[in-house]
Amino acid sequence: MKRDVRLAKALLAAVMVSVSAATGWQLWVSREQTLAAADTNNLNLAKALNIYAEGIFTQSDMLLQGVAETLKAEGNAREHMQRVQSLVERQKRLLDPLDGVAVLDARGNWLIYSKGEAPRGTNSAKRPYFIRHRDTRSNDVHISPPVRNPFSGEWGITVSRRLEDEKSEFAGVVVIGLGLQNFLRAFGTIALPDTGTIGLSTNTGQMLVLYPYSEKNIGLDFSKSANFQRHFSGTSGTASFRSSVDGMKRLYAFRKSDRYPVLTSVAVGREQALQAWRRQALLTIAVVGALLAAMAAVGWRLIINIGRRIRAEASLMAAREDLLQANRRLEILATQDQLTGLANRRSFDEVLAQESRRAARENTALSLLLLDLDYFKGFNDAYGHVAGDQCLRAVAMALRRSIRRPGDLVARYGGEELAIVLPSTGLQGACKVAELMLEQVRSLGITHSESPHGQVTVSIGVATFRGSQSHAPELQLVEAADAALYKAKENGRNCWVSQEEWVAG
Repeated sequence: MKRDVRLAKALLAAVMVSVSAATGWQLWVSREQTLAAADTNNLNLAKALNIYAEGIFTQSDMLLQGVAETLKAEGNAREHMQRVQSLVERQKRLLDPLDGVAVLDARGNWLIYSKGEAPRGTNSAKRPYFIRHRDTRSNDVHISPPVRNPFSGEWGITVSRRLEDEKSEFAGVVVIGLGLQNFLRAFGTIALPDTGTIGLSTNTGQMLVLYPYSEKNIGLDFSKSANFQRHFSGTSGTASFRSSVDGMKRLYAFRKSDRYPVLTSVAVGREQALQAWRRQALLTIAVVGALLAAMAAVGWRLIINIGRRIRAEASLMAAREDLLQANRRLEILATQDQLTGLANRRSFDEVLAQESRRAARENTALSLLLLDLDYFKGFNDAYGHVAGDQCLRAVAMALRRSIRRPGDLVARYGGEELAIVLPSTGLQGACKVAELMLEQVRSLGITHSESPHGQVTVSIGVATFRGSQSHAPELQLVEAADAALYKAKENGRNCWVSQEEWVAG
């Protein structure tokens, strides 16, 4: 039964562990799916913003090419410069982030400025973009890190091209300024979490625009950052790492431009991306926890009830065993004589009737010996009843030793009279048993001063029954044995007498 309790506990534990494991696995899968969905959203947004940035730079490049080709074809005479100014005015209406367009000669002096007359003596020969075009023979567009507008003082990005004369010699630079605020307004229309950022940087890791705007972040250089080198080497991708700017762990997605050396990145705080999942996870944990608690309570209650049932059954089994033992003791008491330990009169009557029926049914012999202690009343008078009881017990033990077969029965018939039932035993065998019993009693050597024999002796009557027609043969057998016993007493006692074998019917 204890095994049932162990099995119940093991089953309850297995169910709870399985439910907990399944819930944990489901939460982990849901968490990974949430992060994957956030990465997908970020990457899609980065691609869309990359298209927007490419469009801005393409429009800027087209304007630069138009100005450069016009100047190369017509020169920089004053009337020609007016046509260039008119071209710039028409194109800048199509380019929202356009802050201004300027044409610089080979010495860095400003020839044209789209917002009006440039102050005399304005020179940008020391600007990095001018130095690059002057020293590098390339017609590729160049996108510079953020610089301040020399007139307004606002931050912007320059997109520039090299100008060449008819001999393909350096003739100056045409440059477009794109205001950061225009980019930031466009980026600001994107719905991002509080911890989200949008960035536009060069492929080498120099930040051009970072939203939300902070002037201290302008011109940040991530080219030597391990995170940038490790995660932003491909054309597009996602990553998760802690920002070196504010230390927050974010989910990043980036897309590099196919035409220009820039990349667009989108990032959201990892914790904020998992916020909805965390609320759902806490709700799930609460529900499953309550379910497990209820399951544990019910299961534990069942285990307690099983334990109680087991203890109750054990108590019932113990009570049943006690009852059986008590019944066995009662059966023994009901069939055993308390003084001698022999079968009592009731047991004798039952066995004799049973063996008589068997002998009649099987036509076999059944013998009965009736035995009486000689002069036993005188023994009690001379030695007392206690000694008489001891004498009777000693004789009973001696008679029991004379019996060899399991089916034979020695019983106390009444008072000092004893009886021996011998199934399947003829008269000759019964007489031998009687002789043996006489010798056993004599060998006890119990002194009996009131007996002419000087010691305790017995008289035995032997009778045998054989047949199947008699009515109540056990009664006839007892009467025959009693008559033989009476005859033995008449013959002087301390002997056995048998009635000749008779057949009922």
